[in-house]
Amino acid sequence: MLTERELERYRRQLMIEGFDLQNQKRLKNSTALVAGIGGVGGTAAVYLAVAGIGKLVFVHAGNLTLSNMNRQILMKHNWIGSSRVVQARKTIQEINPDVQVEIYDERISEDNIYGFLRSADIALSARPNFQERRVLNEACLRLGIPMIEGAMNGMQGYMFNVIPGQTPCLNCVFPEDDPEWEELGFPVLGAVSGVLGCLMSIEAIKILTGFKTPLMNKMLLFNTADMEFRKVNIYRDQNCSYCIKKHDLESQLI
Repeated sequence: MLTERELERYRRQLMIEGFDLQNQKRLKNSTALVAGIGGVGGTAAVYLAVAGIGKLVFVHAGNLTLSNMNRQILMKHNWIGSSRVVQARKTIQEINPDVQVEIYDERISEDNIYGFLRSADIALSARPNFQERRVLNEACLRLGIPMIEGAMNGMQGYMFNVIPGQTPCLNCVFPEDDPEWEELGFPVLGAVSGVLGCLMSIEAIKILTGFKTPLMNKMLLFNTADMEFRKVNIYRDQNCSYCIKKHDLESQLI
């Protein structure tokens, strides 16, 4: 049930045509894993919280640094040197105390990912390296959990949804790592990562509530240098090792 305070808090979004109390209740009963509380994931977390998601799970290793501060809207200058997930939880709870926040100051690995996902209804992939993204992708496929994949570089970004059994996965679209990619070596304009985070939160809300139509079998590409936004088709790889593992698991359960 929604409290009187929640009804008033979300009154303006409940005015959106087609977004009703049932949609709001579904959002309240949902949990989102946010893998990476940086410029992208932190922004997505804020807008999921203010929209009324019931629970957020933050996974991000390490302390806040000065160089993080051009993009991380959950953080404050006097928190530099402190755990990012601890401070992110504090900010979210100050913004919306009705949202539960579970935190893990860890990197994602094959050993811990299933623990992070145990209560999740959706995952947002915003880690700055291929390894953690691929681990999250595989675990979501095996558990049947939708994942929103998004990344940015300089003035550009991309986003697509991974719906197990229905859409391409991360490995289908990007079967190989970029050998020149450096985790902390790409340029970031904070507003660009914020744009992507907002878009990812919108897709998460649509998937969790059933409101409107999420991206299916398409990738959104944008370049804010000239404000070009376009969608391109993406396809499942019939030989994708990640998707095959998902299929094999389903076969064992039948």
